[in-house]
Amino acid sequence: MASIPLNECCYRLNHLDKSWDIETYMANGGYEVWKKVLAGELTPQEIIDEVKASNIRGRGGAGFPTGLKWSFMNRYAPGPKYILCNSDEGEPGTFKDRDILRYNPHQLVEGMMIAGYVIGANTGYNYIRGEFWEPYKRFDQAVQQAYEAGLLGKNILGSGWDFDLYTHLGAGAYICGEETALIESIEGKKGQPRFKPPFPASFGLYGRPTTINNTETLASIPMILAKGGKWFADLGVPGAGGTKIFSVSGHVEKPGNYEIRMGTPFKDLLALAGGVWKGRKLKAVIPGGSSTAVLPAEKALEMNMDYDSIAKAGSFLGAGSVIIMDETTDMVKALDRLTWFYYEESCGQCTPCREGTGWMHRVVHRIYTGKGRPEDIDMLKDVSGKIMGRVICGLGDAAAIPVASFLEHFEHEFRHYIEHGCSIYDRA
Repeated sequence: MASIPLNECCYRLNHLDKSWDIETYMANGGYEVWKKVLAGELTPQEIIDEVKASNIRGRGGAGFPTGLKWSFMNRYAPGPKYILCNSDEGEPGTFKDRDILRYNPHQLVEGMMIAGYVIGANTGYNYIRGEFWEPYKRFDQAVQQAYEAGLLGKNILGSGWDFDLYTHLGAGAYICGEETALIESIEGKKGQPRFKPPFPASFGLYGRPTTINNTETLASIPMILAKGGKWFADLGVPGAGGTKIFSVSGHVEKPGNYEIRMGTPFKDLLALAGGVWKGRKLKAVIPGGSSTAVLPAEKALEMNMDYDSIAKAGSFLGAGSVIIMDETTDMVKALDRLTWFYYEESCGQCTPCREGTGWMHRVVHRIYTGKGRPEDIDMLKDVSGKIMGRVICGLGDAAAIPVASFLEHFEHEFRHYIEHGCSIYDRA
């Protein structure tokens, strides 16, 4: 395997002692871009142009171009506006953002302040998943250090610009990773998605214009502006600039987070993670988190780690959560666990999702426990098809996509359970 450049953006300081401290961050160029912004050396439009030139797309799963998203906000509109960071990170298989909060929180603070300036927001909130107590404390400490250094607050560095940043701890609901459910939660309401339109850019937090970005997206901004949009774009591939953090878990020798350049071959990422464990062969890969389609080994080994290549293979890059399955994996058992998760996490607002996730889990569980019926395969395909595209948010689709893809590639394992009451690996 050729040498792969690592940790060029969001994890660039992770190897340093006390990388989370403001002194370490400032000694490595931290807050220099923010000072230029406050001094008027970078206008909001110039920042948007650089972000567009970088080809950075949302790192939370949707993959929407960040510069275009920022351009939707009218910074000169009267009244309050808000910038929100989505650090909820509830997707199974995803654990990249918490390490930004742990080891490089100041780069996220700076990214949020810059984004707030661009859209004309004087207030920001970072919504952090409730279980992330250590990352929450690290980020909150970084915010306090920024206030003490005069980089946050009123009339920052005499610029006339005000910005306040708050850390909001959620309660661990997967649905609050959806941006409008996140907004509802910050407002103190039950975390359920809103109907759209209106979209947050016009009617968001407290009914005011709001922009929501993922942790990795916002943490990338200071480096994009420090080194230029072209620098970032050239790290990746056309249509997908920069580096991307991939959370690799499952049946690998070295599970963990790997910040690599967009377009890196999957087989090189797998090698970085030590390869498939115990000397076994690769069977399947979920490339973007549990809500993305599973791919058999032969397709995964041919793809590169970028949006277009993974889509061509038949799945999505998502949040970059790579789940590795070896040749002994019971795919029926794996889907039983996934369908239970989405059944438990459905907020219950939409009937197709509320009822459909339960139907899918009960049918898969029936097959897994040796009580399946031949008609169950068609029932699963029918129910999953009736959920997708018929709900307010993406959770229904997230629950249905694994069912459809597992059946597409591994239907024979489900039929074996139905016919024999056990896995294809059982020798009884």
